[in-house]
Amino acid sequence: MTTFHLFLGIGVFVIVLVTVLILLVVSKAEEIYRLRAALQKMTKSFNDLDEQAKLIVRTDLELNKAQEELDKRLNSLDALQKTSRLISTTLDENEIFRRLDQSLMLDLGFEKDLLCVYDKNRSLQSRLSLGFTPQEVQSILARLEKDAGIKNALKEGHAFSSITSSSRKPIGSLREEPISQQARETIIGLFDVEHFVLTPVLTQNTVAGFLFVGNRSNSSAITEGDEELTSILADQIGQALENARLFEEVYRSSQALESRIQDRTRQLASALEEVKNINKAKSEFISAVSHELRTPLTSVKGYAALLMSGKLGDIPEGVKERLQKINLHSDNLVKLINNLLDIARIESGRVEMKMEKCSVTALIEGTRDLLMPQMREKNLQWKDEIAPNMPELTFDKHQIERIFINLVSNAIKFTPTHGTITVRARRDGPVAVFEVSDTGIGISKEDLGKLFNEFYRVDNEINQNVKGTGLGLSLVKKIVEAHQGKIWITSEINRGTTFHFTLPVDPPAPRPTEGK
Repeated sequence: MTTFHLFLGIGVFVIVLVTVLILLVVSKAEEIYRLRAALQKMTKSFNDLDEQAKLIVRTDLELNKAQEELDKRLNSLDALQKTSRLISTTLDENEIFRRLDQSLMLDLGFEKDLLCVYDKNRSLQSRLSLGFTPQEVQSILARLEKDAGIKNALKEGHAFSSITSSSRKPIGSLREEPISQQARETIIGLFDVEHFVLTPVLTQNTVAGFLFVGNRSNSSAITEGDEELTSILADQIGQALENARLFEEVYRSSQALESRIQDRTRQLASALEEVKNINKAKSEFISAVSHELRTPLTSVKGYAALLMSGKLGDIPEGVKERLQKINLHSDNLVKLINNLLDIARIESGRVEMKMEKCSVTALIEGTRDLLMPQMREKNLQWKDEIAPNMPELTFDKHQIERIFINLVSNAIKFTPTHGTITVRARRDGPVAVFEVSDTGIGISKEDLGKLFNEFYRVDNEINQNVKGTGLGLSLVKKIVEAHQGKIWITSEINRGTTFHFTLPVDPPAPRPTEGK
């Protein structure tokens, strides 16, 4: 019993121990499971954090790269603006290239730059280079001359870039076409670069040259921004060259025109001096001839008057009529000679105007009284319109009276029966304005500009029937101008003519006379 109970007790103890051990194992297994789950969760979280860290690093690198690109772009734009401002403020082609110096080109951020333009013979000439020796530049230009493809493409307005495409920009259009591998390799070998932009410099009507920019290292690749920047710079250079060449052309034309004007002015001055000499000789000739004619005319007129008086005996009526014609024509010749002498004297300044205060109203009324008999013969009406505030004027009374007599006589001659002649006078500021109007046949526009010419007579029916010298209006113009005034005409066919002239209210000191 004792042994049995001992084994039974041991058995129970073993069972309990096994049960406890089983429970411990199960508990540990559950703990391990939980730990594994937590480990997996931590591993996942770690992996997520790692991906986020990598993303942050990549983003930071991209942002740094974008910032660098933006800084580069801003610096380039600033340099471009500075360059544009400098080259746009000069019209000297050489000064444009002086201002496009290396420091500005360096600010654009390229390792190599080359600016070439065509000369008058359409040969490329280097005007600015950076990163090239003079020998390399000459070699590049020589090889470009031999490479017809790239040379002709540049002349036609092609632009090449190492990115993806080449843009053809002929005047008035814009096309894009892919750059060939052969052209890319040719340019890379020619300029010894990895990345480049080769663009034409365009003026309004032609291609002026080309601009090349490039970098050797792959770390300095050309971007689309660089392409755009280079294109804008080339356009601005082309515009500056266009302005400078246009200015030079205009300046040369202006100089040539000024030279021609000076030559022509000298010729005209010489011709004017010659005309003055001829006019002086004419006046002296007229004066001399008129004086020579006066003496025999006076004798002819005197003898005719003596014969007509009957002091030398009675004369037949027929002879008397002929003597009267001799006397009449002698008077006409004397009047013609006097007019010629007066015109010659006024032109040469040998007439001294006797300036005195005169009443305009009294002078016009005197003209009316003198010519009223002629007006009554044609039943013409006289009207005068003299402003009430018309002051007394200072002029040569005799000469101004001749003006009114000539103009009114002219109006009577060309005004049909029952017409009207009007004389007006008014003050207009510093001058007095006079008008002599009629309701006559009028004057054509073609004749208006010739009326004041000596011996000119309008070809009309009245002039064909009434003889005249054509000196009256020329004399009137000379007298008006001698008084520092102006004279002009307005007229309408079959509606009448108006002669306008002005005289100064306060005339200046008399002109110095010549030949006195």
